[in-house]
Formats: sequence, structure tokens, C-alpha cells
Amino acid sequence: MLPPRAYFFIGLNGVRALSIIALLLVFASSIFVLVNDVEAVNRSMKSGADTTDCDYIEGSTVPNQPAGVFWAVVNRLLIIFQVVVLILSELGWPAAFFERFFPVLGPHFGLGALGIFQCLIGATILSHHVDDFTLVAAFFLFAVGCLNMLLGLIFRERAKEKRSIMAWRAEAKGVLPTHKDLRPQFARPGSTFVNSMFKGGEKAQADEFGQKGYGFGRQGEKAAGLKGFLISKPLESLPRYAPPPPRSDSRSSSRAGTPEPTFKSSPTAL
Repeated sequence: MLPPRAYFFIGLNGVRALSIIALLLVFASSIFVLVNDVEAVNRSMKSGADTTDCDYIEGSTVPNQPAGVFWAVVNRLLIIFQVVVLILSELGWPAAFFERFFPVLGPHFGLGALGIFQCLIGATILSHHVDDFTLVAAFFLFAVGCLNMLLGLIFRERAKEKRSIMAWRAEAKGVLPTHKDLRPQFARPGSTFVNSMFKGGEKAQADEFGQKGYGFGRQGEKAAGLKGFLISKPLESLPRYAPPPPRSDSRSSSRAGTPEPTFKSSPTAL
């Protein structure tokens, strides 16, 4: 049993084939009607018959009014041009041209716009008295246009993607859905790259501050003195939680902690 996407693919491509056939029939019938109208006008002009009371030239779709022949020919040429554009749109070539200049007929748009164009062409042809071949071709095109509008409402912008042969082949390559790995690529840098990064950082730091720092040692004190700066030594102080130092008695000498020497008088002393 085929998967559901296979039925969608077959059905949508069947409607595409019917659409192309209907457009080809309208293309051929439009050329036939154009040639028939020109021959009818030529016959009317040669006969010299009075056609004042006639709405159309006998045997044609040309209205009997000023510039009626011109507008009848322009109408058929525009229909032929539109049919050619719709056939190319159904074939999907050139896709870049339609995507840029006619986005509604491009690959990223649905079938609704295509069906509207087909119904307009069919209604334009059916609004005139034409022969049986042109009548059948125009009615067939109008019916296919209605079907395309219905499919456009159902599948929306995914219709052309579901019937695309290239998309079918891409999905048939694997069972699992394809996805893009968005994880970052990690690579171990080489030793030369690391050395150049560190050297470049030191050079950038030296360029930013003019020269490299000397720290808080003697070199830094000497460099500061040459620039006119004086570095004062901070005052020594004890923290607040330290016990106060013991007070010394003012009467005691500085050698109070040492024992005092004792002297004995000699009996022979003077």
C-alpha cells in the first residue's frame, strides 16, 4: 500500500496534466478563431454588403463597431500570451523568472491564482459565439480552473511542493526526516594559532596604553618619578579588632626589663 503522500503526488500531477491539455486546446482554438475572424472580415470587405444592422460581422466574433477588428485581434493575442505563460508555469520553467516577476505563478505559491486565471480565460471565450471546438476547449479550461482553485484552498502554498518531482526524490532518499545540524562545530586550535593570539593581545594592549606596565615595584616607582608622580608609603595602622599595645611606665627606664646590678663595698675601700 502506498503512503498518503504518494496519492497526493499522483493526484496533483494528474490535475497538472489535465491543466496543460486544456491550455493547449485553448491555444489551438484561439489561433483557429483568429484566422477565421480575419478571413470573415476580408470576405465582408470584398462583398461590399450592407452590415449596418448587424452586431457582428457575419461568420466571425468581430463586433461591427469602430475599431472592432483591432480589439478582436488584440483580445485573441492576449489570450494566446496568457495561455503560453500558464503552460510555462505548469511546467515549472523558468522557475527563477516566475519567482521574481510573477510570484503568484512561482513555486512558492499555491494553485488558487492559476485557477483564477484559467477561469477568466474560459469565461472570456465563452462570452462570445464560437464554434464547437473552441466551445469545448473553453468549457474544459473553466472546469479545470475551478478544480485548481479548490485544490489551492485545500493545500494552500504546499500544493506545488507536494506535486514536485524533485521534492519527491528528496523525500524518497531516506525514511527519517532530514534535518540540519545546528550544533556548533568545535575544533582544537593549533599551537601557532594560540601563540599568535597571545602575541596579538599583548601588542594590542601595549598599543592601547602606549607602553607595557611596570607594576608596583621599583621599575614602576622609577617610571612614575620620571613623569612627575610621587608614590607615598601608606601609614602603618592596626586593624580595629587588634588589641591595643601595652603602655610603658614613664618612671621606668628603657632598661626596666633587665635586672639591676648589685655592688658590695670592699673593707679596704677608701
